[in-house]
Amino acid sequence: MIKRKKTTLFLIAALLLAIFYMQLQTAIPGLINDLDLDLDHKETPEVTQLHPYVLQQKNELVRLAKKKGISIIITDGFRSHEEQTRIYNQGRSTKGNIVTNAKAGESLHNYGLAIDFALRLKDGSVIWDMEYDGNGNGKADWMEVVEIAKDLGFQWGGDWANFPDYPHLQIDFGLSIRELKRGKLPPVDVVEAK
Repeated sequence: MIKRKKTTLFLIAALLLAIFYMQLQTAIPGLINDLDLDLDHKETPEVTQLHPYVLQQKNELVRLAKKKGISIIITDGFRSHEEQTRIYNQGRSTKGNIVTNAKAGESLHNYGLAIDFALRLKDGSVIWDMEYDGNGNGKADWMEVVEIAKDLGFQWGGDWANFPDYPHLQIDFGLSIRELKRGKLPPVDVVEAK
């Protein structure tokens, strides 16, 4: 009889705890999931530009591509949360095609760790043609740029299985979006990415 009472009390306590948790989640959406338990967390400055190492590697990418006879243009770099929201809404609540699944704060662009590129032709026009061979070496210029970028430590969005983003290049320094959202940023004096 005592064992049955303990089991019943345990079940009632577990049920009450579950109900409390659900009510707390309803009252304060996302509170439990967004708690920052990092006691060493320090306020980080707002990101407003490319990380210095990403900027350095971007400049080297442009230089090395040019050396192969490929002119590229960086079409996007740091992106504010407002800009990310505008791009995310495209194809959803505004006109245009869907170009991203990343909401504000969920893109490495928001932390200055990503760039987008395109090819620039001799006449100045910009193309996103992944098969174009402007330098005439029998290889697609786009993929030559991707190869250079990977050698420089960039990850290519074209490798993503769920939503390939072919113009996208990023260096995440081993940090997750969750860590970045909590304010953990790579140091500005990084010499080489992880």
